[in-house]
Amino acid sequence: MPQRATESITVSASPETIYAVVTDFEHYADWVSDLKRIEVVTRDDEGRALEVEFRAAAFGRSTTYTLHYDYAKAPGELSWRQVQGDLTETLNGRYRFEADGDETKVTYDLEVEMLVPIPTFIKSRAAYRIQTQALRELKAQAERQR
Repeated sequence: MPQRATESITVSASPETIYAVVTDFEHYADWVSDLKRIEVVTRDDEGRALEVEFRAAAFGRSTTYTLHYDYAKAPGELSWRQVQGDLTETLNGRYRFEADGDETKVTYDLEVEMLVPIPTFIKSRAAYRIQTQALRELKAQAERQR
């Protein structure tokens, strides 16, 4: 059964700035500490990344996974689903961006299922770590960009 979690953070930047940061996949390695490699595999007719392959540190080793991005609710939301992975069966999620004056509430929903069975508390801890680190690094990068 997949582990689901939601985490939010307030960022001192506009939703447009944050959306630009999260869709600039070629520069993720500049600000996402656990990523070792990112490759845009396919793009849509507008030049946006549709499938992106990531190589990241995870559980004391490296993992490779490919995500398919959905821009149907952009720029207020960016969602993705895993299409391939060597440690995860499911790695689906979305960012939601809600303006609040000069700030933006960023909400990160994540659904994770590992290929091998592991205890729920470990899955919960992993999901929390992924979200917390991702949101902190996104906040820092977006606030530098504003």
